[in-house]
Amino acid sequence: MNSIFKANWIKSKVNNIDAATEFVRSFKINGEVECATLFITAHGAFVPFLNGERLGDDILAPGWTVYDKRHQYLEYDFTDMLEEGENELCVGVGRGWFFHANKEWGAKDLKPDESALIAAIEIEYENGKVETIVTDESWQTRKSRVIYNHIWNGETLDLSARKSPLKPAVIANYPKKQLIPAEGEPIHEIEEIPAAKLIITPKGEKVIDFAQELTGYVEVTLDAPKGTKITLQHFEMLDKDGNVYIENLRSAKEQFTIISGGEAATVKPQFTFYGFRYVQVIGLDDFDLDDFTAIVVHSDMTRTGHFHCSNEMLNQFYHNVIWGQKGNFLDIPTDCPQRDERLGWTGDAEMFSRTAAINFDVSSFFDKWLGDVRADQHDDGSIPFTVPNPELIFARGGGSPAWDDAAVIVPWEMYVAYGDLMQLEKHFPLMKGYVDFMLDKCREKGIEEGKTLAHPWTTEGFGDWLSLEDLSREHGTGETDRGLIATAYLANDLKILIKASRLLDLDCDFYEFALRDTLAFFRSEYLENGKTKQDLQTAQVLALVFELTDNRDATCAQLVENVEREGRLTTGFIGSTYLLDALTMAGRDDLALTLLLKDTYPSWLYSITKGATTVWERWNGIFPDGHFATKYMNSFNHYAYGSVFAWMFRRLAGICPMENAPGYEKVRFVPYFDERIPEVSASIETMFGEISSSYEKTEDGWRFVFVVPEGVDAIAEVGDRAMFLHEGVNVIII
Repeated sequence: MNSIFKANWIKSKVNNIDAATEFVRSFKINGEVECATLFITAHGAFVPFLNGERLGDDILAPGWTVYDKRHQYLEYDFTDMLEEGENELCVGVGRGWFFHANKEWGAKDLKPDESALIAAIEIEYENGKVETIVTDESWQTRKSRVIYNHIWNGETLDLSARKSPLKPAVIANYPKKQLIPAEGEPIHEIEEIPAAKLIITPKGEKVIDFAQELTGYVEVTLDAPKGTKITLQHFEMLDKDGNVYIENLRSAKEQFTIISGGEAATVKPQFTFYGFRYVQVIGLDDFDLDDFTAIVVHSDMTRTGHFHCSNEMLNQFYHNVIWGQKGNFLDIPTDCPQRDERLGWTGDAEMFSRTAAINFDVSSFFDKWLGDVRADQHDDGSIPFTVPNPELIFARGGGSPAWDDAAVIVPWEMYVAYGDLMQLEKHFPLMKGYVDFMLDKCREKGIEEGKTLAHPWTTEGFGDWLSLEDLSREHGTGETDRGLIATAYLANDLKILIKASRLLDLDCDFYEFALRDTLAFFRSEYLENGKTKQDLQTAQVLALVFELTDNRDATCAQLVENVEREGRLTTGFIGSTYLLDALTMAGRDDLALTLLLKDTYPSWLYSITKGATTVWERWNGIFPDGHFATKYMNSFNHYAYGSVFAWMFRRLAGICPMENAPGYEKVRFVPYFDERIPEVSASIETMFGEISSSYEKTEDGWRFVFVVPEGVDAIAEVGDRAMFLHEGVNVIII
């Protein structure tokens, strides 16, 4: 058993959740050390230092999990950091995610104002002796100079304060059975962005523009008289008059406050993060821009996909998609990094998962998060709207189509992207549990097994969130029938579960029968002569991409007519994910590209005309006249609408993995080439090596270059030509 299980949870006698607590233990080295290891975790976020030097580079460790069921501990090798004789381990513990929302959540026997630490130091000497030092009453505690910390509100660092006296720690009787080794990708400081310019607003506010919306914090070098209070106010947008705009943060403060100690110091927050492009500097009359550096933090995922084309607005949009993912993949797939929310909304993750797996290697990232989805799954098989679920917004949650379906769709998308059958098997109980929940809900409505379904399993949920059938609509669930959405997603989930069952050699006869019934109900309830009874884009899109229609030609024609009549997209989170795929199915890639290239409101490129550097939550985040949408829900760093990049990659670049050979073992190159975009190139790093596609319009026609690594079977379909490709570089000219 790992030595951390021999340790005790400890806490301070005088605990103040606002301030961080430091846990201190001195120990001596007696001989030549072969290996020294620290096993550690906390109720809250921890930062360890050995002899004043930072141990490891993890940010906000131990991350966010369903703490009462899955609480990660980390392991650090600090052999090379040891000094002869006396050594001191000092661990700062802030509130982190553990207490950032509802004070009543967390492990049930925790008090809301008590951070705690559990750790074990193992020292193995060259003579074979092993010394173990565990957290107990011999450790000491003191109040940190971080006198305030909060995930939403920020941090206050008092450099003028004297170190508090050390007091013995006390043992806390908290459980250890939920402790697990760390999973997923750690959060790290990934890159630095220098200040771009200083802005003096019409109101006289001093604002630093970093020219990029990001998630992280600012490292600042200060040399001010002792007691000087400097506050950095983080925010996303200047208002239409050019002044600081923070109303969309809602109750989140997003501040980093430093009280100077009278000496030059370089500091940064330790227990929080911010979503921002701009920082207002309060309390300093003069300062040097070079003293301010934005540090980007996110889960340390490996970049795998790349895209470039001859249209600079599309390139900027792709840039925004990448930065939206970096800004919201912070141990969990959050919805936004700035306001008083920052939750793991399941719908956003589900819709973006295919695109996410193109941009970065997210296999480990989603494997960890899906473990928490399973941990948060209710006994009836439903899952909360947000995972981990602090029960901040919904007392129970669960029951929203397209959101909860992350339990089925995300594991399948990861299987298609990476081909890991063991991971699919690992998450199969989660998938099956959720499908069974939906079918049980159908039976509760009086449906007898063996008879055609007579009602969708729910008519509730978020609908096609933030759709814009009506441009005057501020926000809402959209006009698409929520029963239609529920039935469509039930059918799609059943198809996925059946495929997964066959791969795992499991019986799926019952689910095949349920799928037949679901299809029959969808067609009788929501279609008429192959057309959706609701003449709405999202209804038509779901009927097509989930293959629910009994007359594909009629549904395709209806969707094309709708898009041409409207002259724009009307879809929200759900419909926009698949809209261009549906138009491709209708044989209208030209119309799909027309929608993609639109830069008038509402469209994917419209936000770029307003200076966006990440993807917005809303089509109308800023209206054409410059005024903002509702301050109550208007994030400028959401990633859901970035899901359209999967179409750009698979259709514009034409790199399509085959579902029956996951992990890109077999690939179809089917690029849609159009003179409106005369150059396109894209690539993705797979387990077999890099796969790439590029083409350009030349004087002699179109020149295509497809690169196929060893071990990959590939075909190309270009114009009216189809051919098998060989390993290496393949050039086709038409």
